[in-house]
Amino acid sequence: MAADGTGPEHLSAPADAPDSPRIGVDEWVASVEGKRERYTGVRGAVLREWDRLPMAVRVLVFALPAALFPLVTTEGNLFRYGLFTLVYALLALGLNIVVGFAGLLDLGYIAFFGCGAYMYAILASPQFGNHWQAEAAIPVVVVFTALVGLLIGLPSRRLFGDYLAIMTLFFGQAFVVFVNNANRISFPFVGHADLTGGSNGIANIDSFNFFGYVFYSTKQQYYFLLVAVALVLILLAFINDSRTGRAWRALREDPLAAEAMSIPVNRLKLLAFVFGAATAGFTGAIYGTIATAALPGDYDVGLLITIYAIMILGGFGSMMGIVVGAVIVSSVPELLRSSVNARPLFYGAILLAILVKLRPWRRLAAELAGLVAFGFALHAIASAAYPRLVDGNAIGSGAFARGLNHWMLIPRDVVKIADVAYIVLVAAIVIYPQLSRLWQAILLPPLLYLVMFVWENLLLVHIGGATRLILLGALLVALMNIRPQGLFGKAYVEIV
Repeated sequence: MAADGTGPEHLSAPADAPDSPRIGVDEWVASVEGKRERYTGVRGAVLREWDRLPMAVRVLVFALPAALFPLVTTEGNLFRYGLFTLVYALLALGLNIVVGFAGLLDLGYIAFFGCGAYMYAILASPQFGNHWQAEAAIPVVVVFTALVGLLIGLPSRRLFGDYLAIMTLFFGQAFVVFVNNANRISFPFVGHADLTGGSNGIANIDSFNFFGYVFYSTKQQYYFLLVAVALVLILLAFINDSRTGRAWRALREDPLAAEAMSIPVNRLKLLAFVFGAATAGFTGAIYGTIATAALPGDYDVGLLITIYAIMILGGFGSMMGIVVGAVIVSSVPELLRSSVNARPLFYGAILLAILVKLRPWRRLAAELAGLVAFGFALHAIASAAYPRLVDGNAIGSGAFARGLNHWMLIPRDVVKIADVAYIVLVAAIVIYPQLSRLWQAILLPPLLYLVMFVWENLLLVHIGGATRLILLGALLVALMNIRPQGLFGKAYVEIV
């Protein structure tokens, strides 16, 4: 017993302390039991049945609705929403091998996509008079891009993190410079040859010709892409469950510990680059036939950002999350081109975020009541003191737009006011998370009202321009705050 009356029994935390280790209880086993407890009710039953399904059946759950999509849409919508969604999904699945499975930050991934498109164009276009059929050209393209991935992976075996990102980013930029200038190269013993068409690219790429069956229409190309996505999903699922997949996850979590456990880290990094590059090259060959050209501007940083956005949204390492992320990233910007679609999506997203974040329910009701009361009070004050703030009309003619005219400030000449409100909103979003919970609760209704004011008076007015990208970025930022692991990604616990 110590002099102050404390003894060993006082040094340990109470047995019922929620964060204290429990004697005689394996914490990892206890965490698994906690996860099992969450698999209760209807949701638990659905999750348990989903986990029991084979990967092929899970793929069919997504593939069957996608197969019906061409039957209920027009040719133009099939091209915009269907083909590009599947191309994005294939690209993201390839990048998921390198980043999601192996944990390697690859910023030059789009160059492999371009290599596949240009190689297919060389083999099946009038550029060199070659018109190979797809069953012969695609294997050559896949092997070629896999070899390029191997060559890029060789010098990066000892690189991780930022250093690997810089090296791969250099490769991506070097590829763009090369394809823009490879029309002026003089080869030994051959002389001058226009290899890539320079800034004009290679045009008139042949359509897919599989054993005499040519894919001419958008619907045929769509179904071919859908089959390709399904096969890649199943293949990657088998790889992910294999010894290689488990070793990739060990490499992602802790390369030093993986190497100490005799896992061949360098070989795994090369395998990740090879598989990722081969998938990107395969996608590039398909995209080249869809676009009927290989152009340098199609393989830039903007596309890389889009693919990373899909992975962030779906969750790193989650293949089904990648598919869902591709659908959202591809379709939402297109739907936001029209204010008719944009307004329900915007207010639906806000309502969903509030429902997820605000608990208990009485707090949710109080905040929503405060928002409604704040809007009517502000509108009444502006009508009496400064009528110019309510002289305008909300976009649209429905009941919702008419209701906004009596609740939201809609100035007639809104340009300067909306610009200032936008700047204030950005500052408010930065400052708001730093406040105490009490002040956050008090200021949430004014903040939501400011968000809606900027939406109705600025973003919705210019919905066809940069607004779509701003909203997509806001969606990703909000998701990273709510679920840092993405929609379908797994949360990892770091012990520090």
